[in-house]
Amino acid sequence: MSSRPLNDDEVASEMNKMVAFIKQEAHEKAREIKVKADEEFAIEKARLVKQETLAIDADYEKKQKQAEIAQKIARSTATNKSRLELLRAREQHLQNLFSDARERIVELSTDEGKYTQLLQGIIVQGLLQLLEPEVTVYGRKKDSGVLQTAADGAAKQYHEISGREVKVNTEASLSDEIAGGIKLINGTGRITLDNTLDERLKLLEDRMLPEIRTDLFGANENRKFYT
Repeated sequence: MSSRPLNDDEVASEMNKMVAFIKQEAHEKAREIKVKADEEFAIEKARLVKQETLAIDADYEKKQKQAEIAQKIARSTATNKSRLELLRAREQHLQNLFSDARERIVELSTDEGKYTQLLQGIIVQGLLQLLEPEVTVYGRKKDSGVLQTAADGAAKQYHEISGREVKVNTEASLSDEIAGGIKLINGTGRITLDNTLDERLKLLEDRMLPEIRTDLFGANENRKFYT
């Protein structure tokens, strides 16, 4: 079969066909690339959005926890402050009670009759504790008048109770700043009993304070053990 060379029109036609084919291939390739690029972009976008969303959630959760902690600290601080203020108010109230008690004791010492009986009673208590043949009773300087009377009565009462004789010396040398009462020292000077009203009030305060607290403010809810 013989072949002939293509004329110019036929060559041009073939060239046009080849160009059209190449263009078609290029368009299809371009579409594939665009589709793939769109898919990769969508995937990357979704990854970035998820990543940022997780980061935002984590940051929000962190800030929320910090806010909760700060709120708890503030609440605890306020609670502790209120508790301390309440405790200070209670202690001040108790101190006021004992201050009032001391003022009444001081007033008692201005009544000579009652005060003499009081001194006699606490001197007898001291004598019964010491059981010594000789003691010295110390009182306030301004109690010199009633001190000897109370001491004489106490010695007599002590003899009636114990059947023992005792020599009671008196010395008004204690400070007038104290509320009243006496100190007793045995004959050898080795034993001292502090029966001043300030000391007795202090002992009463130490002994009665827990009970007074309970009476005034109720039982301590945080206390688990009682002696």
